[in-house]
Amino acid sequence: MEFGRKEGENMKVKSNRAKFGDWMFVLLCVFVAAICLIPMLNLLAKSLSSTNYLIRHEVYIWPKGFNLDAYMKVLADPKYLKAFAWTAFLTVICTIISLTMTALCAYPLIFPGLKGKGIINVMITITMFFNAGTIPNYLLMQQLHLLDNPLVLIIPSCLSIYNMIIMRSFFYGIPDSLRESAEIDGASFFTILLKIYVPLSKPVFASLALFYAVGRWNGYGDALMYIKNKDLYPLQLLIYNILNNINSVEVATQEGFNTPGLSESLKSATVMFSTVPILLIYPWLQKYFIAGVTMGAVKE
Repeated sequence: MEFGRKEGENMKVKSNRAKFGDWMFVLLCVFVAAICLIPMLNLLAKSLSSTNYLIRHEVYIWPKGFNLDAYMKVLADPKYLKAFAWTAFLTVICTIISLTMTALCAYPLIFPGLKGKGIINVMITITMFFNAGTIPNYLLMQQLHLLDNPLVLIIPSCLSIYNMIIMRSFFYGIPDSLRESAEIDGASFFTILLKIYVPLSKPVFASLALFYAVGRWNGYGDALMYIKNKDLYPLQLLIYNILNNINSVEVATQEGFNTPGLSESLKSATVMFSTVPILLIYPWLQKYFIAGVTMGAVKE
């Protein structure tokens, strides 16, 4: 009886410790979520607040003097709409090309009989640690006649070695028996990739598509270095110029934002205008993560 009582007390102590650990984990998650959300709520509140409150710096995470003037200015300006449409088109094209290049690079490296496989892997890995640098890259783009060319925003970043390694590792997890069976049936190299590996790799394709899309949508460094034509500016570069006071005075004057409060409201609305669309992709892709896992389940 005494042994059973002690065992019950030990189980109760362990249960209490587990509950305490769960609560600590929940509090940590809430704290991290608050750190991520508060800046966004502050921007949203500023974009929806009246000028008087913004000038007095009274807006924090809740809008005061609710109005949509800043958003109306942004949506009515063809400059922002054009940059938004161009960035969306660029994101879709870059994501498709990048996923194609990643799959075509990762797939051959899973074959054990590939000649020079070890050397290829070493050369690919080296590119993750060493880069030519800004000036050599600029001279290379110049020699390739890619300066002020839309292709300069697509070709140099069409393949991420890190993402390729992730896809290669996922391909390794697919049973070799499926590939060998297809080879016995006479399936070609590309048929096996398209009919077996791609359908079973939906989770990794969805994840990498999100990585590539977010990277391209938020990218502005390549356009800043290689693009001078303002018609080819992606949305993030346009916002970069405004937030760094490169064109903020000119923009504020042109748009009628001739006071600090209105200018601050315009900046906040512009940032929200560029942030919300990419945030909407996350829940949309979440269902494809789950569907890909269930459809790609393989038992041997």
